[in-house]
Amino acid sequence: MTAVPEWMRPPRPEGWFADDLDHLPEAPRHTELFDGTLVFRMFPQQAWHSRLVSAMVNVLRQEAPIGIGVEREITIRLDERNRPEPDFLIVAEPYSLDLTFFTPDRVLLVGEVVSAESAHRDRTVKLRKYAEAGIAHYWRVEDEDGAPVVHTYGLDGPTRSYAPAAIHRHTLSASEPFAIELDLDGLVPGRKE
Repeated sequence: MTAVPEWMRPPRPEGWFADDLDHLPEAPRHTELFDGTLVFRMFPQQAWHSRLVSAMVNVLRQEAPIGIGVEREITIRLDERNRPEPDFLIVAEPYSLDLTFFTPDRVLLVGEVVSAESAHRDRTVKLRKYAEAGIAHYWRVEDEDGAPVVHTYGLDGPTRSYAPAAIHRHTLSASEPFAIELDLDGLVPGRKE
């Protein structure tokens, strides 16, 4: 068995804290933190996942009003022990070169594109943690025979949990967090009919 590199050992008995991620240059790209535990992406992303994330970000950026940002793969510091990295997010935050994370109060929508490696976290863990942090909207994008299907959720404030809002195939029309019209079939090359 290979020895664990020293940098992977938690700096304290309670595990890792959210701010520790900014001081781990040895950590692989896309390292996330859940309940004080580092989570690494262990498998390469599929082309479908990568293209869909890029297409979603590009289209949402074109539709976003002034003052609203659309980012990809930037962590959210949910609390001291949780810092997940969504595939895309919509924020009410001015652009900053030095930004390494957002806080939930600035995040309007979080989106996850489900892959085999992330399916459990995207469908359960992140769904719960984003809601508990008070993020108003959550989109989960699933692959249905090569076509994107978007499951949208809205936050029920008093319970701090998400309620399913809709399942979108072919097109997505939403009024929150801003007016959005998406041709879902057009996001994936070769899918538009």
